[in-house]
Amino acid sequence: MPTRVGIIFQNSDDQLFQTTVFDDVAFGPLNLGLPGAEVRDLRPGVLLPGLVDMHSHMYDTRRPGMTAERSALIAISNAQATLRAGFTSARDMSSHANGYGDVDIRNAINLGEIDGPRFQVAGRGIRWEEKPGAPANPLDAIRVRSVDEARAAVREHVERGVDWIKLYPTGGYSFTAAGEAQYVLNYPLPVLQALVDESHRHGKKTACHSFGGAGLEYTIAAGCDVVEHGYGLTQAQLDAMVQKGLAYDPTFVRYTEPYMDDNDAKATGGKFRMIPIFERAVRLAGATKGLKIVTGSGADGSTLVHGIQALEFEWLAKRANMGSVRAIQAGTIASAEVMGWQNDIGSITKGKFADLVAVSGDPVADVTELQRVRFVMKGGKVIRNDLAEPAAAGTR
Repeated sequence: MPTRVGIIFQNSDDQLFQTTVFDDVAFGPLNLGLPGAEVRDLRPGVLLPGLVDMHSHMYDTRRPGMTAERSALIAISNAQATLRAGFTSARDMSSHANGYGDVDIRNAINLGEIDGPRFQVAGRGIRWEEKPGAPANPLDAIRVRSVDEARAAVREHVERGVDWIKLYPTGGYSFTAAGEAQYVLNYPLPVLQALVDESHRHGKKTACHSFGGAGLEYTIAAGCDVVEHGYGLTQAQLDAMVQKGLAYDPTFVRYTEPYMDDNDAKATGGKFRMIPIFERAVRLAGATKGLKIVTGSGADGSTLVHGIQALEFEWLAKRANMGSVRAIQAGTIASAEVMGWQNDIGSITKGKFADLVAVSGDPVADVTELQRVRFVMKGGKVIRNDLAEPAAAGTR
């Protein structure tokens, strides 16, 4: 059973209030009033359910000469930075050439051996290799060249205890002389379909790294559960995603950083840019009725470090025109539903885990408040408290 915790909040008129709900987002002052519950006085503050990062990489990319032990220590540090930033749950989208180390860290967190978010993990990931190349790294993504190899790679992941199957239907992008974006296609459609079908046969969802072009078309056609990134999404594709019940994880901040423009300037002589194309796609997604959008950061220790993932809320609210409430929904209840954890996390509801965060101001009025989390509780355990000192334990 989730830990029972009473949290007392107060408004400027010195009045206590029950939780206020904005379109299914639990938000605001709360006094659970549970007999025998611990009471913490966090006034002044605003309470929300624990946040969810749907696209993290707890492991940094393994550098040459880095030992497995060093890599794991960095991963644990990243997980703890994520938790202290208010992300009490996260979905890890491949271990960056660290094998199934993410499974071990997830298990250690679940056993209470280390602090970290509630993780769902994806292990090595599965990539396409049309022709045999250099010897495969046994810790990096599995390379497949046929339907049979694709199915076997999924089964290996399942046997190693992953929660998600990470796939890569597209590679990089470039621009034609006329400025049209073009994207590298990876798997043939029958192989991608086999990957998705085999994953679903074993009760696992798929997450597809898909920028655009035929790879994105195949992603949607094959029924990949979550489209990751989607630079070139069109309205027709978004409508098809709604019809199929597929979710969208933009990782908006990660792919609108200055390095994107720097790379495009070098490649095109400053003629063409991907960021405006991507921004248009995310705005279209935000305006598509019925589309489930989630908040993933893509934090990987490179250009976007762990602990600053709440920038994603600001980008979705302002640059995608979703507004604060819908952005908060994306990073709480919507993400919980896509993870299949809606009965445990995502809102402040009786019977769910006591995963709570607090900020000093109103995040509906100013969504950047989520970048300044002051209090974090996971499962009833206080991880961080930069608000008022806790009141004496008792009942209310």
